Amino acid sequence: MIKLVKSVAGSFWMTSAVVLAVSAVAVTIVVSAFGLKVSGGVALYFIIWWTLLFAVLPFGVRSQVEAGEIVHGTEPGAPAAPALREKAIWTTFVSSAVLVFTAGVLPLSGL
Repeated sequence: MIKLVKSVAGSFWMTSAVVLAVSAVAVTIVVSAFGLKVSGGVALYFIIWWTLLFAVLPFGVRSQVEAGEIVHGTEPGAPAAPALREKAIWTTFVSSAVLVFTAGVLPLSGL
């Protein structure tokens, strides 16, 4: 799974396609299975995705000092290789699971 995510994250368009496809599937599941409105499902997914993105961002980050490659004119504590595309894919997978779990557990019929 990790190798698949790394290979997909190599391309901006593949990353975008995976994020959109998995997000659409998750929202479709909660709309059809749990009776949410499309706008409510998308809004809830958006909130969950952004919250989890900030939780996932620090994983695996090495600063330029730790990597030994300080780029002139940048903060030495800045990430050397943040791997944002991979983190977007992982955030999408986790957010989709959290969305389905949340919609199944909490009474969100008003959304």
